[in-house]
Amino acid sequence: MAVDDMTAVDETMAVDDASASDVTIIGGGLAGCEACWRALANGLKVTLWEMKPKKFSPAHINPNLAELVCSNSFRADDPKNAVGLLKEELRLLGSLVMSVADLTKVPAGRALAVDREEFSRLVTEKLTAAPNLTIIREEFTPPFPFEQIIVVAAGPLASDGLTNELKRLAGSENLHFYDALAPIVAFESLNLQKIFAADRYGEPGQGDYLNCPLTKDEFMVFYDALTQADRTSPRPFENMKFFEGCLPIEVMAARGEKTLTFGPMKPVGLTDPRTGRKPYAVVQLRRENPQASSWNMVGFQTRLTRASQDKVFRLIPGLENAEFSRYGAIHRNTYLQAPQVLDQYQRLKLFPTIFLAGQISGVEGYVESAAQGLWAGENASRMALGKRPLEPPRDTALGSLLSHLKGYGPPSSFAPSNVNFGLFPSPPPAIHKRDHSSWRLAQARDAWPSFLEEIGYERH
Repeated sequence: MAVDDMTAVDETMAVDDASASDVTIIGGGLAGCEACWRALANGLKVTLWEMKPKKFSPAHINPNLAELVCSNSFRADDPKNAVGLLKEELRLLGSLVMSVADLTKVPAGRALAVDREEFSRLVTEKLTAAPNLTIIREEFTPPFPFEQIIVVAAGPLASDGLTNELKRLAGSENLHFYDALAPIVAFESLNLQKIFAADRYGEPGQGDYLNCPLTKDEFMVFYDALTQADRTSPRPFENMKFFEGCLPIEVMAARGEKTLTFGPMKPVGLTDPRTGRKPYAVVQLRRENPQASSWNMVGFQTRLTRASQDKVFRLIPGLENAEFSRYGAIHRNTYLQAPQVLDQYQRLKLFPTIFLAGQISGVEGYVESAAQGLWAGENASRMALGKRPLEPPRDTALGSLLSHLKGYGPPSSFAPSNVNFGLFPSPPPAIHKRDHSSWRLAQARDAWPSFLEEIGYERH
């Protein structure tokens, strides 16, 4: 359905339909779309509020639902990796995001990367075709109707009005951190005489990544320019705090050159076919679409000015004449202190008809946001159906991710997190370290069947 078709809804009728819904979802990102899909699968009538295309956040440009604003990668797909295991569980639960990601994937070695435009378009198509769903293309204006069951999935760039209302209801200050976007370069602008194809860190594969190798001298010229380059400045009221798992390249560089050569520019497993030697450093490019016309600079999220990006990134061999399809940028991410304000089912403690979903709740990443949104949609459905909400088994990736939102240290220490094996229960001492991943995988897979049978879950 075209955007114009989706906005050409009589607003009075739409709001009337919303008041008759079983569940109301606020926000059409990954978490909101997943929560919608789960509630619809449970046979409920759902209303989805999405402010695009009438209003866009600073990071959004696509009028469709489920826009991917950062990378096009959903990261590793191997279930022996924590995020790969979470993907497996989402597929088991009938995830909309995973089903569409599998349909729109592009080659990326062992990672699951998608054509971002087609991904967003197809999610939108599936939801707009769903019965029992009313989509209101308007910004939701507080206050919340507390007599309704609501899932707030406004994302890390929630509107000021919604953010202030959540802050008021939660009774605590919102926290802010910054997330950065990596540049995308046009394939036709690359100097392929200096670039070679290989898989990430030399893993066996089809050569899905393009590699820009640097000698030590080339790296030092690049490093010096990077550390001296101009950066965009935060607004006076914004406190600069970055998510540790997504640091801008220049922030990493400020910690020392080895931070780059042991981090996003590490050359492990890669050999330059021109010299037969391992490069001192390497910049890897990952395709953005099936046509391979656009490539993402992996790990190069940045807050450099556009002029600095033009100057500094073109010092990388192979990128001398790079044309940037998208410059790197930063945007503010907002999240609540989940251990203080949410119960174990991701509801506001003081207002238990309001669920939070996605990054605003304190998870980080595409897959994590979708997963948390799916389960918020499941529990909102259960509440609407007069059933008790549930927690997934602690041994599972989903259960471990959600346990992070409970917090285990001082409230001030809480920060958003990707799913990782550090969130899982520890293996017994008898399990050798090399077998930890396999043990966790087996525990998670063993936990699901009985739990799903207990709650009478049927795959949709």
